[in-house]
Amino acid sequence: MKEANGRITIGDVAERAGVSIATVSRVVNGRYGVAQSTYTRVQAVIEDLGYESSLVARSLRSRRTNVIGIIVADIEPFSAELLKGAARAIRSTGYELVVYSGGGHVGDQVGWERRYLSRVNGTLTDGTLLVTPTVVDVPSNAPVVAVDPHAGVSSLATVESQNLEGAVTATEYLIRLGHRRIGFIAGRPDLESARLRERGYRQALDNAGMVFDPDLIRVGGYTREATEGPARELLESAEPPTAIFAANDVSALATIDVARTVGMSVPDDLSVIGFDNIPESALSDPPLTTIDQSIQEMGYVATRLLLDHIADPFLEPVHKTLPTELVVRGSCRAPSSESFTI
Repeated sequence: MKEANGRITIGDVAERAGVSIATVSRVVNGRYGVAQSTYTRVQAVIEDLGYESSLVARSLRSRRTNVIGIIVADIEPFSAELLKGAARAIRSTGYELVVYSGGGHVGDQVGWERRYLSRVNGTLTDGTLLVTPTVVDVPSNAPVVAVDPHAGVSSLATVESQNLEGAVTATEYLIRLGHRRIGFIAGRPDLESARLRERGYRQALDNAGMVFDPDLIRVGGYTREATEGPARELLESAEPPTAIFAANDVSALATIDVARTVGMSVPDDLSVIGFDNIPESALSDPPLTTIDQSIQEMGYVATRLLLDHIADPFLEPVHKTLPTELVVRGSCRAPSSESFTI
């Protein structure tokens, strides 16, 4: 009979096929001792009923689940693109993906990944990707790869992009257009990516002989909600910037929306450049100029790296950095002859 939750059980398969539960177990686990005709009949019933053996039960028997876990604070544009790359990486490998999301309620809780990881790694999964973790290291009895890791030296295998170089490129592009008051909306302070992007912004100003002005920096935390207030502060200041480099596309798109509410036109009154190249950046009005960090490729590379560590647990952790590239669209132009004032 079916379980109370409607799940097909091994007993349902045995009853329909007219064999013992032990025989179904042999078929499911690929063991010897089952006649070909019986094997074929049981397999047909399994497919007809849609029976799936428990991941936990399988892992206890074989110590392998053939499942990769991905732990994220929330499903937002960055993690959604990353998942596409991870899905591409497991094609034809026999592995499956399970995504564990905090639903956006854990992003400000340091160490939340440790709690989630203890629930899935080594039991439900053979290894796990941690996306933008809040901690440098996590204890685990199975392989872990961190994507866009916490600031600091980590013993985990990591994958990130050329955050410093990309930020220099973004800021230099605005300088070449003629901007001299360039604001910066920073990302999550605990992440290495945010630290490097701010450093790249400052480095580009210094390279151009421009004085860094701390009044032109606000923290947006990589989210729309956290960006709106700081962006408004910059744009309503006595001397607003003529351009803003936002540390990710979500913050850049939020900045464009805020600019409209204060009566500024992008790019006529304000140029805005982001970092990520999420799909939404090409669809905004105007389309967002941004730094492409190949998020899908990050997911792909991180997943392949995780598979390598699952196959050989004694591999030394490696740290991979992927290139970035400027994507010019319609949100930036040379500053107008008269600066905008509120």
